[in-house]
Amino acid sequence: MKRKKSGITSLEMRVFPYAMILPNLLIFTLFIAVPVVLGVYYSLTNWKGIGTPAYVGFANYAKAFADKRFWQAFLATGKFTLFALPITVCVPLLLAVLMTKNVRLRGVFRAVYYWPSMISYIVVGLTFKFIFGESTGVINYLLTSVGFSKVELLTSKTNALWIVVLATIWSTSGYFMVNYISGLQSVPESYYEAATVDGASKTQQFWHVTIPLLRPTIFLVFVLGFLGLFKSYGLVISMTKGGPAGATRFVVQYVYDKAFQNVEMGYASALSMLLTVVLGAATIAQFALSKGGRIND
Repeated sequence: MKRKKSGITSLEMRVFPYAMILPNLLIFTLFIAVPVVLGVYYSLTNWKGIGTPAYVGFANYAKAFADKRFWQAFLATGKFTLFALPITVCVPLLLAVLMTKNVRLRGVFRAVYYWPSMISYIVVGLTFKFIFGESTGVINYLLTSVGFSKVELLTSKTNALWIVVLATIWSTSGYFMVNYISGLQSVPESYYEAATVDGASKTQQFWHVTIPLLRPTIFLVFVLGFLGLFKSYGLVISMTKGGPAGATRFVVQYVYDKAFQNVEMGYASALSMLLTVVLGAATIAQFALSKGGRIND
């Protein structure tokens, strides 16, 4: 076999790229591809988690389309996503712009803003419950200690939803801030110098230089934020348990309840497949409408 000057054979050169992607391929196969195939299979059965699944065809899907509680949870999730997504996209961008300026203790502030994203969603939910809870919440304790009456926070449908939004933004902004910082640092400084020579103000530079060049990063944050919000579960279940009156009972919690409380694994699999199709279609639509976040149309 012919050997190159570097000592690497042509066979090794061909095999090396595949060897590098093999670990990711195995992870993808074991934790994504196989579960998806099994999910599709179980969605066509009335499996209860044990025993032999019995094939029922598309009966679970017909049941899902007629399930009012599922669609109520779906609409509640959509409402939550609609409220939270614009804030999820904008707040980290503001933090990133501030953190790319030459300010004192910039590294400390970056760490402080990023730190919440490293905390488990369960811990975040319990922390906000400790702050906003009715009987044990810090806010109501302080209000009653100075003579005021308690405020309905997690027991009010509207307030509970906005507190969930607040907790979500607090716990995710740091991660998306890092994405924005990476995008901002890739913008050539010469663009801002040229804009300054042309007389553009800082605000004009932000809207006409920074935002257009940051479109790929904004699109990435938008898609990741949308998917993350629509799949919210841990934070919500630990803070409100889906209440009050189902105001924060989102679709993933409904699927979980069907699978592990009602022990309807087949039906829960069908709901999961529907959710996957909806999220996939929404993501494709976002790519089509924004042209993949490309800078040049």
